[in-house]
Amino acid sequence: MRETKTVSGHPEARAAMHEMMAAFEAFKGANDARLDEIEKKASADALLEEKVARIDQAVAQAQARMDRALSESRRPILSASGLGAEPPAVVAAPEAKAAWDGYMKSGASHGLELKAGLSSASNSAGYVVPPETERATERRLMAGSPMREIATVRTVGSGVFRKPVSTAGVQAGWVAETAARPETDPATLALLEFSSADLYACPAATQNLLDDALIDLDEWLAAEVEDAFAAQETAAFVSGDGVNKPKGFLAYANAAEGTQTWGQIGTVASGAAGGFASTNPADKLIDLIYAPKAQYRPNGRFVMNRRTVSTVRKFKDADGNYIWSPATRPGETASLLGYPVTEIETMPDIGANSLSVAFGDFARGYLIVDRAGVRVLRDPYSAKPYVLFYTTKRVGGGVQNFDAIKLMKFAAS
Repeated sequence: MRETKTVSGHPEARAAMHEMMAAFEAFKGANDARLDEIEKKASADALLEEKVARIDQAVAQAQARMDRALSESRRPILSASGLGAEPPAVVAAPEAKAAWDGYMKSGASHGLELKAGLSSASNSAGYVVPPETERATERRLMAGSPMREIATVRTVGSGVFRKPVSTAGVQAGWVAETAARPETDPATLALLEFSSADLYACPAATQNLLDDALIDLDEWLAAEVEDAFAAQETAAFVSGDGVNKPKGFLAYANAAEGTQTWGQIGTVASGAAGGFASTNPADKLIDLIYAPKAQYRPNGRFVMNRRTVSTVRKFKDADGNYIWSPATRPGETASLLGYPVTEIETMPDIGANSLSVAFGDFARGYLIVDRAGVRVLRDPYSAKPYVLFYTTKRVGGGVQNFDAIKLMKFAAS
């Protein structure tokens, strides 16, 4: 079970939460006035529309500040003392760690394991980082990548991870106590393959930075590659084509819910071409929630980008209640119809036939595969006087359960 961390004592997150709650109350008042004008006059005043959009943006900004504060609080502190505000204590480093520090500072490679690509097409040459550096990188990616927060992540030792799955279960039947037991059909199995591809970044440092005894080089390297790796990974996990990158869940074939076959993801139409239906738009979101089978709903969540969130934030149910609710405590996420919402910016905007909203149990539906071993190649020559660190890790990913994730297609039917 994934550990859920709350940081209710974090002052910045707490302030952002209060700001978001206040902004949402103002948003509801302005949007109610807008809806009243539309009902009476068939259109709303332009100034009122502008006011609603402005307050909606304030809600989104407060949510982003709270998410950023929470992300910062979850990042690991790698100093020996465990306190970020104090210089790290001087401790005796193990032989491998001492060799790694020597390589980072001066290029001395004695005692390090070299990994060189065996294929002429491989760019994965470099020295393997110590386990603590690799763990720091993975923890930072977990905090910075929304998909790593909600999907299953597995570390493997080979370039291709193969997983057999049952597409049709073993047959069973009822018989009398002494009746014959006819042979049943065996399970139908399929073999899913998740290939790892190289993901690289090339942070730079000055020699003075590397010589600074107070600089934790593990933390520095993990921080430098975090944003670059997280952005590329997230885009690939959502819409990657699977060629030299993970295959995103939007890249798989899809079909209308109930007509899809194994290997396809079911879709629910939004009710209008390129948008939500003009009347009762929330009904289609309810249809999307109930598209997966019952076992996938308890851990279900919505995935969409912030512009789509801005659209659904204005919707109400049949009783006049807003279907979007802000987080009530730091560490929680906003919810839509009672289910958490994960904002991923690489999800497509609403448009004709777009797949802009996903719902499901992503922990059971999507698998991220990390090949063990992060490699670093030190290059003090290409950008003098800077020292470049060509950092490579191997990542794969794809859908492992096509029943666990459903998509909303913005079309009339």
